Amino acid sequence: MTLAPWDYFFRPFNSIEFPDLLTPIWVLALVLLVAQVVLYNVRSRQLHRHEPLVAMQEWLLWTGVIMFSLLLIEAVFAWYFLFVLVTVLVGLGVYVWIRFVRFPPVIVQYNEYLRRTRFFSQAKYKHPEATIRPSRRRRRSR
Repeated sequence: MTLAPWDYFFRPFNSIEFPDLLTPIWVLALVLLVAQVVLYNVRSRQLHRHEPLVAMQEWLLWTGVIMFSLLLIEAVFAWYFLFVLVTVLVGLGVYVWIRFVRFPPVIVQYNEYLRRTRFFSQAKYKHPEATIRPSRRRRRSR
């Protein structure tokens, strides 16, 4: 390291300037991109009945697709390291915002809805004869 740390921000992100960072970053970006798509498919099938949780998975999917694709593009076309650093920081910030700020209130509301639905469903069938159909015998006319 012969330059000050802030002088590396405006160096191209290639194997000459960053021999120890380039390969791990683009390989990790490719692996995490594939893992993000697989995780979305698995989780959306598991949670298909719970709309807010599927929506959260979709937000996480598109954040990952954008961030990891940008990292791959920046590695291939040797952008300044500043752009790589900003992409990683903003992408991780958006992940944290989605998971811990945006969706927890929505999930709390959805859990309340499920609780109310379950309570009213139990109240509806609380009476022992609630599930027995009343007989509909018709009298014959003579």
